[in-house]
Amino acid sequence: MEIWINPACSKCRSAVRLLDEEGAEYTVRRYLEDPPSADELRQVLDRLGLEPWDITRTGEQVAKELGIGRWPKEPAERERWIAALAEHPRLIQRPLITADDGTAVVGRSDEAVREALARSAG
Repeated sequence: MEIWINPACSKCRSAVRLLDEEGAEYTVRRYLEDPPSADELRQVLDRLGLEPWDITRTGEQVAKELGIGRWPKEPAERERWIAALAEHPRLIQRPLITADDGTAVVGRSDEAVREALARSAG
């Protein structure tokens, strides 16, 4: 299991704390320091079952500068969104947890983190 975090994010710290409390084995990826490639983002999106606009933090300053809020959310624009996330990792929703069963979750709640734990334990 791997968790993508921004250490400054309270939701990320909560997720890591819960993983530690549960004795989970996991790897931390500080995705702002070690940004994912476009290919890695495609893989995580497939595991999440989501589109790039579903995991984009549109309230970030860089999102406003890019005008992302006006970008079409349609298949023809998917690569444009992925390229923006790869170039500006701050736009990626966090924390992202990849479970051992090949799935992933956005771990913004204790329930979502427990779901990833259950998927990894099974």
